[in-house]
Amino acid sequence: MPVTDHLINKLIEHQQRLKSCQLCPQMNGPAVHGGAFLSPILLIGQAPGPREIEINKPFAWTAGKTLFSWFETIGLDEQSFRSKVFMSAVCRCFPGKKISKGKVQAGDRVPNQQEIDTCGQWLGNEINLLKPELIILVGKLSISQVLPVKKLTDVIGQSFYAQLHGWNTEFIPLPHPSGLSTWYRTEPGKTLLKQALDLIEKHPAWQYILKQQI
Repeated sequence: MPVTDHLINKLIEHQQRLKSCQLCPQMNGPAVHGGAFLSPILLIGQAPGPREIEINKPFAWTAGKTLFSWFETIGLDEQSFRSKVFMSAVCRCFPGKKISKGKVQAGDRVPNQQEIDTCGQWLGNEINLLKPELIILVGKLSISQVLPVKKLTDVIGQSFYAQLHGWNTEFIPLPHPSGLSTWYRTEPGKTLLKQALDLIEKHPAWQYILKQQI
């Protein structure tokens, strides 16, 4: 069997096991994943929302529309992106809504460290299989798995060489495209987001997948 077919089969098996994972009792499944294909680029989001769980697709609702509008400015529409970039996340199940003093708040619960560590096995396996040349980190939770980040202004608009799950590669952080956030719609966020997208567009891995469209 060719190496490519072998790796794709491994990804399919991986996603089948992921789908049945129930290791985190507070999480709401089933686990969400994108397509099983080889890509030089890996995108790591934070965690799916309730709509993503229903539709079984990462970034399938409002935040996704914003995210894919960003990537469309540098050459890939949503359909192309989903078929060219492997989509992953820090946690694969919906953490539930944020609750304070017994009342449901706006926004989703932030996964706890045990949940992040438990779900990390799935991400680590994907990195080991894909060995990506570029990893796009979306949102502060995702970024913090690789880089110390107090303020988004310290990391957005830059690229970093670092290690995640034993793999050294280049990372480019993006803000989370949540409709609750104004960061990427105001300065300096607007300019820093543009700088980050420019870095992605110029990256050899991005140029490679753009040429695959032709």
